[in-house]
Amino acid sequence: MTTIRAILHADMDAFYASVEQHDNPQLKDLPIIVGGIGNRGVVSAASYKAREFGVHSAQPMAQAKQRCPHGVFLPVRMARYREVSQQVFDCFHHITDRVQGLSLDEAFLDVTDCRKLHGSAQTIGWHLKNMIKEHTGLTASVGVAPNKFLAKLASDLDKPDGLVIVTEENKQSILDPLPVSRLWGIGKKSQVRLHDYGLETIYHIRSADMDLLKKVFGKQWQHYFNLARGIDQREVESKSEDKSISSEDTFNTDSHNFELLSKKLLHHADIVSRRLRIKNLKARTVSVKLKQSNFTLITRRHSFDPASNQTMTLYHEAQELLKKWLHENPRVKLRLIGLGTANFEPSGQADLFTEAHEAKPDELDQIMDSVRKKFGADAMKRGKLV
Repeated sequence: MTTIRAILHADMDAFYASVEQHDNPQLKDLPIIVGGIGNRGVVSAASYKAREFGVHSAQPMAQAKQRCPHGVFLPVRMARYREVSQQVFDCFHHITDRVQGLSLDEAFLDVTDCRKLHGSAQTIGWHLKNMIKEHTGLTASVGVAPNKFLAKLASDLDKPDGLVIVTEENKQSILDPLPVSRLWGIGKKSQVRLHDYGLETIYHIRSADMDLLKKVFGKQWQHYFNLARGIDQREVESKSEDKSISSEDTFNTDSHNFELLSKKLLHHADIVSRRLRIKNLKARTVSVKLKQSNFTLITRRHSFDPASNQTMTLYHEAQELLKKWLHENPRVKLRLIGLGTANFEPSGQADLFTEAHEAKPDELDQIMDSVRKKFGADAMKRGKLV
């Protein structure tokens, strides 16, 4: 019996604009336009309130100002968006390691195997939305479906803050009435050409004569015919080449408590070390990222030998960096802490001088990897983190 896949597509709602509103609550419910502020600038993102006035991404800023003169126009803060994006992707990786990022604010997740522990794909979708909301204060729209095409389509059907489920049973009733532009690869010019042949909806393509489809699409006719029937066999592809692997989060309440901060570091070391092992990598550099209450960002790093992908090794290296910084800044509270790794080498690459204890894989790491692979990323936690 073939297992029906469970694919999620998570898409943050008006991401840049939502980050600005989160950081400055006075902007809530106002038309926010983020982008190049000059006359030659382009809109990078628009809040849903701004979209009501016809403002959209990739639009010339001068045109946006004409359509929404009373809007709040803000410059792009890419460093901040990347920071929040990292928190969002940490939530993705809490669910599954099979994550394919498409941009800072959207990704595919293959949760097929996670259902053994966490229940239905719909349940996992709600769990992901709640986790993102809890960690970032932002909303995401999630599509749940048997494949990537349907999942991405679903995530866009009930924005913002939506959750749409597409199944093998209901997919055609959802697809058929939609315009042909909803199919990947159909741009404005292609849409006009299709209309000339009477192909205006996905149903028209699904029910069209094969010779007509070949005439319109050429060699790609089978591809579009399959999409019209909700068929997409592509896998969720995780990226394997990384210059750094990290995890971080922002606290609800600023703190300088060493015990609490150390517990957070252990949590991040657990996440990062697991990602390293999945990618068959070891790291020679550990970094600690700290952000003060006034948003001042501090990074401390340390390189070591031999390279490692063991949780406790990374944790202890990071903890020493944290301890030293807190000793030098005893009363400074932090709003964010993160752990990063860099300077990778293949995990199978043995060092002539590798110590015996490091050459032997950590038994607890191995047990946790095995359980999580079978039942999902949240299936098992270290006792100190419960």
